[in-house]
Amino acid sequence: MTPRSFPADFVWGTATAAYQVEGATTADGRTPSIWDTFCARPGAIADGGSGQVACDQYHRYLDDIALMAELGVKAYRFSIAWPRIQPTADGTLNQAGLDHYSRLTDALLAHGIAPVATLYHWDLPQYLEDAGGWPARDTAARFGDYAAVVAGALGDRIDTWTTLNEPWCSAYLGYADGEHAPGRRDHPAALAAAHHLNLAHGLGVQAIRAQAGGTARTSITLNLQVLRPATDSAADQRAVAQLERIGNDIWLGPLLDGRYDERLFSDTAHVSDWSFLRDGDLAQIHQPLSLLGINYYSSSTVRQRAGAVPPTWPEAHSRPWRGAWPGCETVEFLPPTGPLTAMGWNQDPSGLTELLLSVHRRWPELELMVTENGSAFDDQVADDGSIHDRERVAYLAAHIEALGQAMAAGAPVRGYFAWSLIDNFEWACGYTKRFGLFGVDFQTQARIWKDSARWYQALVRTGQTPAADPAD
Repeated sequence: MTPRSFPADFVWGTATAAYQVEGATTADGRTPSIWDTFCARPGAIADGGSGQVACDQYHRYLDDIALMAELGVKAYRFSIAWPRIQPTADGTLNQAGLDHYSRLTDALLAHGIAPVATLYHWDLPQYLEDAGGWPARDTAARFGDYAAVVAGALGDRIDTWTTLNEPWCSAYLGYADGEHAPGRRDHPAALAAAHHLNLAHGLGVQAIRAQAGGTARTSITLNLQVLRPATDSAADQRAVAQLERIGNDIWLGPLLDGRYDERLFSDTAHVSDWSFLRDGDLAQIHQPLSLLGINYYSSSTVRQRAGAVPPTWPEAHSRPWRGAWPGCETVEFLPPTGPLTAMGWNQDPSGLTELLLSVHRRWPELELMVTENGSAFDDQVADDGSIHDRERVAYLAAHIEALGQAMAAGAPVRGYFAWSLIDNFEWACGYTKRFGLFGVDFQTQARIWKDSARWYQALVRTGQTPAADPAD
């Protein structure tokens, strides 16, 4: 592969999420999140693990920042744990929790690393779930209050604010599919959650700008779906379009255009009457964004089920639960093909190029960042303790080349964040899947350089893709 060069001001970074790396789930006043509760449910997590200790980054953040400095990255995308900031239902500020993120922010800046703070990466305080969770409108209002508190304290030092990470997962895996916390399987509730997450974003952006100033850089991170039809048939094309509405446009429409596609309402009419959508909501949601974060890992191939027709409203509510896509009962996902990652996901770098260009074509003035991209493989530790992860290096090289192709075609992508800095708690997979550039010995908490970290270090240092295989 011919080396790809990137602009000198391109932002190379790494990313993590609080519940996946911090541990210390009862330290300094933190109270349970929905993930603490979910992990205690028998069978919910593949290996029975939890984020109780994880990578202990709450105590070891200075060591991890030193790793980032050695890696050479110029930005760190981390998330703030809401239950550390407002641990009780009355919303009282927990100064100890806020002080932790203040120290983390200052340490990053001292090492020349820009802090990119995500306000919500799935760890909803359990007391808010007990009051209804994201399907309840009040949760969006409470998020706005929380955003104001954090922005008021850190707004002078955060480089870029991200309101939500992957609301698709929060709404659909959490409330429709049940694979993620809080583990509910209720398609009407999932659609209400999707709308209230959108509303929370809008209220959060307003709160950030009110506290940190109108020039504060605001964003949201979406895991937009790359969907391909199994055939060229009109039916399979319709299947793709329907999934794009429920998977992508349900966020992009209100966030960037201030509207929902009317076809989304008809697609889901047998699931919900959308009575949770109120006058004025779309104006609240449609706030100016500094950039859009895009997470990408793989693509999907889909088709229309032969002879399938949507159920009527009463029938839909009498049927058993059907997966993570409300209103899409007639659409089928085909098994992935080709070399797969340890997650069972396909490897399709071209999907990243297509996704970035498709967003750019619709909103040509919008700046973009790839806020997550990476892969899980079954890393093997050598006798000398080293980790040689050639498959991950090849994955990163192919996807960063795909990113470069999108930029060459005009997509205004300003940065790339490798997922993840370190191996961590991988949600429902527990510790069975590892995405890190650095390995973690969870017995000793030692961080171990992988070949992928060395490869990424060379990329960051030179701005040019190294060979994916040292023999090349």
